[in-house]
Amino acid sequence: MTIEYLSSMPEVHRQFLRRLVEGLRVDARFVGVAAGGSLLANSMDEFSDLDLVIAVEPERYANVMAERVQIAASLGQLLTAFTGEHVGEPRLLICLYDAPLLHVDLKFVSLNDVAERVEDPAVLWERAGRFERALAASKPEYPAPNLQWIEDRFWTWVHYGATKIGRGELFEAIGLLSFLRESVLGPLGLRRAGGRPAGVRRIEFIAPDFARELRQTVATYDVVDCLRALRVSVELYRSLRPNTTEVEHRRTAERAAMDYVSGMEIRCGLT
Repeated sequence: MTIEYLSSMPEVHRQFLRRLVEGLRVDARFVGVAAGGSLLANSMDEFSDLDLVIAVEPERYANVMAERVQIAASLGQLLTAFTGEHVGEPRLLICLYDAPLLHVDLKFVSLNDVAERVEDPAVLWERAGRFERALAASKPEYPAPNLQWIEDRFWTWVHYGATKIGRGELFEAIGLLSFLRESVLGPLGLRRAGGRPAGVRRIEFIAPDFARELRQTVATYDVVDCLRALRVSVELYRSLRPNTTEVEHRRTAERAAMDYVSGMEIRCGLT
């Protein structure tokens, strides 16, 4: 096991990792274990989960996938586990362990597929260097935001939010504002700061100045405050989208959507 990655992490996480490696290394179906996420940045604390990649012999992969819940249960006191289709990763098993309570993500990957990844994980254990060699076959690539995809949709989202505010469906409006933060503003702000565009993940630490601006997009359950937050969201987006030929701005949709927002502000006595 790569001890330098374990020296500064909480004891709960360290003990789980040692138990996991000891359990998997005696099973010939497994080739290695690697860790990603906050462990790579040496920033783990008591609130961190564990993001683990488990490399599997290709010919045994189907068998492992069929038994992965039982495998996870053999590693500790498993309370519940479910697969990650909701985050676009069906290979992922999201686990909650007890005694003590710990969130662990186990991604089971065939050795033939480990080269396709979004980051270079830290290999904690492997057989005969095979995991490292498989990783060396390519470089990691985190998907960048599709700027044109966002621009094509953003003004429709703004209009949708304004209609929900106008009708008084404020939970819907607050949800829309949260969606814009996680799917548009957060990724673009992190991208500008040189970080991975992963929603709003760790944005307070990676881009603290932008995070302070982003706080203004959080609305209370109030019509006027929702309109204010929507307006701030628009201005932040305008400051983040590139003014280059990289993106064709939907100016007509933008004017129409913002005229609608302005009309809603007038109706609510904001102007």
